[in-house]
Amino acid sequence: MRFNGLKKAAMIGLGTAIGAGFALSAEAETPKKGGILNIVVGSKIPSYDGHRENTFGMIHPIRPFYSLLIRINPENPSSPTDFVCDLCEGAVPNPTDDGKTYVFKIRTGVKFHNGAPLTSKDIKASFDKIVFPAAGVPSSRKAFFKMVDKIEAPDDTTFIFKLKYASSGFIPAVATPFNFIYSKADLDKHGSEWHTKNINGSGAFKFVEHQPGAHVMGARYDGYHHAGRPYLDGYKAISAPKMATRLNAIRGGRADIEFRGFPPKARDDLVKALGDKITVQESDWNCALFFTANHTRKPFDDARVRRALSLAVDRWSGSKYLSKIAIVKAVGGIVYPSHPLAATSAELESIAGFGRDIKANRAEARRLLKEAGQENLSFTLLNRGVDQPYKIVGTWLIDQWRKTGIKVKQDVKPTGPFLDSLRKKKDFDVSIDFNCQSVINPVVDASKFLGSAGNNYGQYDDPELEAMFDKMNQEGDPKKVRELIRAYEKRVLDDEAHMALTMWWYKINPHRSYVKGWKIAPSHYLNQSLDNIWLDK
Repeated sequence: MRFNGLKKAAMIGLGTAIGAGFALSAEAETPKKGGILNIVVGSKIPSYDGHRENTFGMIHPIRPFYSLLIRINPENPSSPTDFVCDLCEGAVPNPTDDGKTYVFKIRTGVKFHNGAPLTSKDIKASFDKIVFPAAGVPSSRKAFFKMVDKIEAPDDTTFIFKLKYASSGFIPAVATPFNFIYSKADLDKHGSEWHTKNINGSGAFKFVEHQPGAHVMGARYDGYHHAGRPYLDGYKAISAPKMATRLNAIRGGRADIEFRGFPPKARDDLVKALGDKITVQESDWNCALFFTANHTRKPFDDARVRRALSLAVDRWSGSKYLSKIAIVKAVGGIVYPSHPLAATSAELESIAGFGRDIKANRAEARRLLKEAGQENLSFTLLNRGVDQPYKIVGTWLIDQWRKTGIKVKQDVKPTGPFLDSLRKKKDFDVSIDFNCQSVINPVVDASKFLGSAGNNYGQYDDPELEAMFDKMNQEGDPKKVRELIRAYEKRVLDDEAHMALTMWWYKINPHRSYVKGWKIAPSHYLNQSLDNIWLDK
């Protein structure tokens, strides 16, 4: 077995979150061309539109069809500060105008897969849809760009962001891998819904077919703008919701890799069965699992009830137990636990539900429920039909609540209907929720907790929290940012208990050892263009 761990590193200035370490050592071999990469994907595709989706079920099969303006360096994806141009030329530009203006020069000769040229006008149209979406148009990362004032494309090779204020979170937000660049002509002709069911990108692979419930296939795009790439002839993303199916596919050679992650026992079983034929890469994971109450449904409009739900959960013992069977591990607050902006143990334990005396926590939970007239509280937990870690953690949560006298049923839905309940129907009491971000960017990642955020499903309005976020986002002193984020965290998790964390995830990627060039990142959304992967067989 080949095993590659990741080291920790420190922050260099505000917003440079380093929670997972450096990439694997460079491969000595010369990349070989050819072959089909077989990927197993453990979730269905709700739509093809990167601007609205948050799920790996979309990013893994669909991201290789699209390009970005900039991206994390695929040769060094564990660094949250190493950004490189994709559709722009040269290095990622430094700002002018006291940090408020970014001018990008755009590559010439890039073409969409339908043969149309790609210019700065297409990049502007794409970011307009993300940053300034029209009424009714979903944009899951709109809140990432609160600092943006204007977007301009004065000519075909010049693209400009003008900011309201300088922000260290801006460039990491631009590098988010969901920021697919669409054709302006497609948007103008077909509207904002077209990309939910249609694909026309400029990425390393061209769309071949999607057989729902079976697979997505892509073929090498010979006109790709990064010379000499991709190395693969194509790829096949195989739908396999059950973990046992994915494991057996890799063990039996029907699949080469799974990009999301397996639990420890699954890793151990593969290594035992295949030995040197398996390589394992591991990393801390910029992904946390929550439960979110629907504030428009009684009694969850009462902060006392929401706080009691958090107090009833023993995260510390849960971490020891669940980390042996699930892809969760670290107990933490709203910031990636390894980051300097994260809460210390003492700070964390002062927040409701994080104290280590679970008997005292549950006594306080019962008191709050009685005070709120909810001694006999019962509700339904909405959950996603994905084993790791959703169903496992959901079942554990129900047992935790039971120990405080709370009766809970579980409604498990496939990814599409699950997201539909969160986004459109809003027909849930309490739901499993998640904040799985890509580039580690603590201040911007914390926008998840804003009631106004496109990826927040609590249905609450908290002007004070919005003001706290704006102040935090505009602060340039790291010490002051740390103080502000602690106050923000306390309001979210304790005072108002808008949402509640369970644990942060831990990423384990076993893959066939002939898969070369891919390097693990602290997110299952990063390094998914597939243009740097090759097969040594």
